[in-house]
Amino acid sequence: MQKQIEITYHEFAGLHELPAEDAELMQRAIDATATAYSPYSHFQVGAALRLADGTIETGSNQENVAYPSGLCAERTVLFGASARHPGVPFDTLAIVGRNQEGVLVAASPCGACRQVMSEYETHLQHPLRVLVYSEEGKILQFEGVKSLLPFHFVF
Repeated sequence: MQKQIEITYHEFAGLHELPAEDAELMQRAIDATATAYSPYSHFQVGAALRLADGTIETGSNQENVAYPSGLCAERTVLFGASARHPGVPFDTLAIVGRNQEGVLVAASPCGACRQVMSEYETHLQHPLRVLVYSEEGKILQFEGVKSLLPFHFVF
């Protein structure tokens, strides 16, 4: 039996097309790239998370010479928000990368980050919208983590 998975997302031409609150969140993610510690990859990732109560938290990738002891921007902000605001649902996560030349580039979440996002979405019983900076300044919007990780671990 053959089955098919369809992934639905919305594509925006750039920040100027996003609703104001999403443009602000993506800008906060862009600003968060400045706090990355990336002496090995020279690739800075910023993430900004809006909680259901309107609070915005930010995070960035943090590398370590004892790879894989570092942490991606997505998990940095998710774990930090969960510790500081236990039980508050996560609403929207924005993610962006910056290369060593300082140019904004695509930064799609890794598999580990997708699984963490999925677990928080399930645990907090609230869909997590995800905004990903993409090629040529486009922004991709996913309405839930299942669009990014259809076969997630379940608990």
